[in-house]
Amino acid sequence: MPPHESGYTAPVMETRWFDYPLPESQIALRPAEPRTAARLLVLDAAPANGWHDRHIADLPSLFAPGDLLILNDTRVIPARVFGQKTSGGKVEILVERLVDATSAWCHVRASKSPRVGSTLDMPGNMRLTVTARAEALFCLALSPTPQVPDWLHWLDAEGHVPLPPYIARADDAADRHDYQTVFARRPGAVAAPTASLHLTEALLAEIRAQGVHTAFVTLHVGAGTFQPVRAATLQAHEMHQEWVDVPPDTVAAIAAARARGGRVICIGTTALRAIETAARAHPEAAARGEIGAFTGETRLFLYPGQPVFVTDALLTNFHLPQSTLLMLVSALVGRERILAAYHHAIAQGYRFFSYGDAMFLTVNPDARPPHPPG
Repeated sequence: MPPHESGYTAPVMETRWFDYPLPESQIALRPAEPRTAARLLVLDAAPANGWHDRHIADLPSLFAPGDLLILNDTRVIPARVFGQKTSGGKVEILVERLVDATSAWCHVRASKSPRVGSTLDMPGNMRLTVTARAEALFCLALSPTPQVPDWLHWLDAEGHVPLPPYIARADDAADRHDYQTVFARRPGAVAAPTASLHLTEALLAEIRAQGVHTAFVTLHVGAGTFQPVRAATLQAHEMHQEWVDVPPDTVAAIAAARARGGRVICIGTTALRAIETAARAHPEAAARGEIGAFTGETRLFLYPGQPVFVTDALLTNFHLPQSTLLMLVSALVGRERILAAYHHAIAQGYRFFSYGDAMFLTVNPDARPPHPPG
């Protein structure tokens, strides 16, 4: 079974059911300072317990010795570059994902879409060639030089931080730091795993000191994460593709957490999608609440009715209306409960999206599968 499929049939759900109104004034344009001052809405597993208004500084009190935090160590690359077509006219490219050292699939914004075989003149005396097109994406080939041997070197010198479209300002020097986690290690993401932006070195040290373990996965977040579901139903939506790596040492860490009675807590939806993808690739392990190692592409789309095999709790930011991520968190605790919590957060002045406040969700037992997929 492909790892992006679940083996379960969920009831047909309409996209419009996952909408909510948000005042533009509550979209965060900068992170909270200090990071631990960001607000935290805590939802218990039992709906009767409601929710609690806390702060990120209170996060360690929500963990217990023996728990395991799953962190996404992807590193955001400065993936937006402005240039012009060789034939004239301004052009903006946004890398979706790197193919290899000299090729990348990109979004290209121009008055007229470039044709295969055409070239783009870019900063740093770089010329890119359009080698292929697949729907909205263009494959662009970079001509390496001794000074600029690959995409990563060129982007680091000439690229801009790819702030999400709802942050209505140009990026600046502060974003190179602010839009990166403290444990970012493997370059390739064009969007940050934003829940992890709340974690400082000091907060992680406090968490580890109380006997909480950490393990890493990699999911290179693509720009598709910001796209709303445009299909009328969730089942008709085609999920974007992202690269994921769940290494053997993380598999062992999850097994050890299970053995000692600890919870598996994902920091961010990308960490959750990584381990739940690995679970679907190893259904026998998933039946035990474990996973196997996995490296490859994922199109995993979680929504109510799709089960969660391994994750016990999730730290996550607030998500866009009608987005796949809002549907994902609804799979953990229920659509009605999530929307009610969002309305509470709006009424209480929480800050939303990438630089905004966060939620801590404990997975409802109803989200667990009755048996492994087959």
